[in-house]
Amino acid sequence: MGGYVESAVWLAYGPMALVFFLSLVAAFYYKPKWVGDPSEFRVCSITGMKVHIPAGSLIKANLWMAFLFLALGGVMAFGVAFTRWPVVHLLPDTLFYRALTMHGLAMLVFWIVWFEVALMYFTITSIIGARLAAIRTAWIAFGLMLGGSLVVVLTVLTGNADIMFTSYPPLMAHQWYYWGILVFAVGAFFACAVYYVTMAVAFREKVITGSLPLGVYGMSAGVTITLLTLFHGAVFYFPTWLWSMGLFQNIDVVIYRLIFWAFGHSSQQINVCMMIACWYMVGTLSIGSKPLNEKLCRTAYVLYILFICIASEHHLLVDPAISPAHKAFNTGYFMHMAVLASMIHALAVPASYEIALRKKGYTQGLFEWLKKAPWSNPAFSASCLSIVGFGWVGGITGVTFGTEQLNIISHNTWRMTGHFHGTVVAGTSLAFMSMTYYMIPIALKKEIAFPSLAKIQPWLFGPGVILFAVTMMFIGGFGIPRRHWDITFSEAAFSFSFNPIVSVGFIICAIGWTMAIIGGLSFVVIAIGSLLNDKEVE
Repeated sequence: MGGYVESAVWLAYGPMALVFFLSLVAAFYYKPKWVGDPSEFRVCSITGMKVHIPAGSLIKANLWMAFLFLALGGVMAFGVAFTRWPVVHLLPDTLFYRALTMHGLAMLVFWIVWFEVALMYFTITSIIGARLAAIRTAWIAFGLMLGGSLVVVLTVLTGNADIMFTSYPPLMAHQWYYWGILVFAVGAFFACAVYYVTMAVAFREKVITGSLPLGVYGMSAGVTITLLTLFHGAVFYFPTWLWSMGLFQNIDVVIYRLIFWAFGHSSQQINVCMMIACWYMVGTLSIGSKPLNEKLCRTAYVLYILFICIASEHHLLVDPAISPAHKAFNTGYFMHMAVLASMIHALAVPASYEIALRKKGYTQGLFEWLKKAPWSNPAFSASCLSIVGFGWVGGITGVTFGTEQLNIISHNTWRMTGHFHGTVVAGTSLAFMSMTYYMIPIALKKEIAFPSLAKIQPWLFGPGVILFAVTMMFIGGFGIPRRHWDITFSEAAFSFSFNPIVSVGFIICAIGWTMAIIGGLSFVVIAIGSLLNDKEVE
């Protein structure tokens, strides 16, 4: 398989890597004759910064796709959740696994990546105030991502890819599924190239004269990890695509799983970098917060880049094909360095919020600053709930479940499902929701629709996700399996029943699911309503 893997890398990304490298060289060493038409910029009434008007169409298009896929993922979540609850057991087995596959792809891939591309363009054109270079290339990236995502959705919904998000061999989808993923990834690659070229041109044109703002620095760290992630994705998806066409007889399952999680876990660290960047940016925009020590925070981002991909192996702690020494080294020393980065941000972000609020005069007692915080601002409240959800629910459990002793008894249970809903949903998705409340007014000059609903939306979605994620981890400790259609094992030869407390846990989960689905639907209505809103920010 090694020869095939090497060929796959060169065929899939060799030419694009060359184009990307030459683009950077051209951006740095070729002095552009055009330095920007002043009529293409406006001054934002919120930030006072220049905003590149033509970039708004790209940001809007990518946001549209993000919100539509969030809605699709939410519909699939309803089907999956209320099938897992034995009292309801909504879907038959085939539709359950189809919905589970679509839910994972819509949420973990499409909603998040579409939003991250919009966020990349937003930070460089609305926070930095640079012009978006290579706009045509950015639209090509949009077209590739759109085509690839639609092919994947159609392949899954027609029943040709009931293989779930991880798509482990020997499970095989139709060749169009892998083709769609690869095309989508190529589009994401070009979007990253546009970001870096825009950054280089901004330095060249003296738009950026000093160090990058911390939020933009974090975004750049996330884009850097994206390139590493796409590289690993090519290594296993391209041979798997050829395998689905019958050009390979088999796929080495161990190598597949190893490289998949170098891709899969690194994808989450892209989310982490950009999520934390949102925390910093929302804090600055809402209460004027500043990091206590920018150098330390920037160092934390560098630790993510250096160690997070190597630390991906905690997903394979129960895999007997990898030596214990190899597992211990990757999930020990390397993982500790990545966790150190998260600990730095975990202290720096809340501290920056507290100091900013105390500077506003909220200094009575220990917690007046917390009481007087702008909780009615949906961006601020969503950001704070994201910090709690990621830090206390997703992050801490990720570290504990990443130890071999706990992982052995937890890996294929609902504990893990609760953990990553704490990271990706309560953490990343909620942070992206918070940023949306500023992206639309700043980049598109549109007022947020349904402001009264927006004030309560984070308080429906955030606590709902936290409630069901914590409960999932609790009843997962009683052995509730993940990804299983029928946890009652009704067709088994022997009868089996869980501890009665599990039934209570499912009721609590149902309350959390309902809150989260209503909160998610509310966000989609607010976001799409805002994109369609004719009222402009004054």
